[in-house]
Amino acid sequence: MALDTHVTTLPPEGLFYDDMHVGLRFPSPPGVLLDSGIVSLYTAISGDGLALSLDHALCQQVTGNDALLVNPALVLHVSIGASTVATRNVIGNLFYRNVVLAEQVHQGTTLRTITGVLAMADSRPKPGSAPRGKALLGIQTTTADGKTVVDYERCPLLPCKGDDAPGHADEIGPAAPELDLSRFTGSIPSGWTLVPLGEHDSWTVGDVRSDFQRDMVDMATALVRITHNQAAVHRDADASSYDGRLVYGGHTVALAQASLGRVLDGLATVVGWHSCSHTAPVFEADILSCRHTLVDQLKVDGGWLRAVHIEVDAHRSGADPVKVLDWTPVVYTT
Repeated sequence: MALDTHVTTLPPEGLFYDDMHVGLRFPSPPGVLLDSGIVSLYTAISGDGLALSLDHALCQQVTGNDALLVNPALVLHVSIGASTVATRNVIGNLFYRNVVLAEQVHQGTTLRTITGVLAMADSRPKPGSAPRGKALLGIQTTTADGKTVVDYERCPLLPCKGDDAPGHADEIGPAAPELDLSRFTGSIPSGWTLVPLGEHDSWTVGDVRSDFQRDMVDMATALVRITHNQAAVHRDADASSYDGRLVYGGHTVALAQASLGRVLDGLATVVGWHSCSHTAPVFEADILSCRHTLVDQLKVDGGWLRAVHIEVDAHRSGADPVKVLDWTPVVYTT
């Protein structure tokens, strides 16, 4: 992440799109200790049954570590939350890109995050709306001793403070590169033994598994608070451009990953996100349903890498279902 300017303090209202420039680095918020408390709260919010984050004896057998695995989704949510030091005024996040977990994290680890601006592009004028633009952010999260956990990009849409867009026209690029599972082989945890997780779950590329269990979005502000997400739209309905408070997009991801665990046996962990696009807003009390399509898989030493395209629909009373998430995590399985 090549950044040339470090902002030491921010105004209470945060920065707007036209306050930023390429190379800007934001103040790093305090590190976050991933202990049993935050893990328990995350489990209550998401209902994710990832075995290695719940079963201490099993985690020891598989990973050789005496501490429970921290759900990789929680690791990403803490990282994303820290990056919102740059996006208190966000309208919405468009996508995440190049999310590859260099390290699996166990309880007792402290994560620290830095965020900077890599590219900027004005959005097309929208009738009746203030000018706005896309800021491509580079985000790097490390352990307290400086070991990189994840280094990725996200693209928020931000409003301008002034009446005119500043004229940025950088190339933001596509939401995701072409899928290549070999990019993720370096993130396969070394020394893990997957045998205790059970037999290989055969799944043919192209086949769809629909989760019969739908789930309601609730405790949305709790996830925002425990991950220190500063985006006003997730806390205050009056800050939202919608009729209600906008649910943090990662909340939908959390429920989608929990759903994946219900339809796929032998799931050890998540090693990255090939793509993640929020296609429509989500609100508290939405009922979410998930469809899982296996799009590629690669046999690796000790297990399989699998890319699963997850589509999530929101169901609301008196309305047709709305597709709210296109997400393709890459998982490591038996």
